[in-house]
Amino acid sequence: MNEIEEKNNIITLGFWIYLMTDLVMFSVVFSTYAVLHNSTFGGPSSQDLFQLPFVLKETLILLTSSFTMGLAMLAVQSRKAKSAVAWLAVTGILGATFLTMEMSEFAGLIRDGASYTRSAFLSSYFALVGTHGLHIAVGLLWIVIMICIILRRGLSPSTSRKLTLLSLFCHFLDIVWIFIFTMVYLMGTMH
Repeated sequence: MNEIEEKNNIITLGFWIYLMTDLVMFSVVFSTYAVLHNSTFGGPSSQDLFQLPFVLKETLILLTSSFTMGLAMLAVQSRKAKSAVAWLAVTGILGATFLTMEMSEFAGLIRDGASYTRSAFLSSYFALVGTHGLHIAVGLLWIVIMICIILRRGLSPSTSRKLTLLSLFCHFLDIVWIFIFTMVYLMGTMH
């Protein structure tokens, strides 16, 4: 194994370690939500606040972005830079749409007096969903950076490796969202 391959393997290992630490962090925030979801302090509960059709649209948008990220990676493997950029752009637009919907949901809750300071339930909700949203924002920034790199340098082996890590990150966030959708929204509205 040459020095470049060894460096790439270390970077990939480091990224997997990062994802596992993120998994631990999300596990802690999920656990906090699970413990506190009934601690409404006489305020609104998940049944009172969450609108399942709206969140289902969010979920479909995010899952579609996972599909378009897969198409971007197929373009990368086929060495089609323009297609990769196009699919990354679509993925970014879908991710930005998801994040905008999430932020509008937060703004609506706060406007209606259901901010993170209202109860332990709402604090844990905003912490969990907000942490996921922050990660989506980071992913969007990463997509923009990768589009710029591809447009400037093309699809080098280094760029392809970075795009693979970006793809892992995006798919990880989609899996986390499935758990959020199920635990927070689906179970929260069906009590």
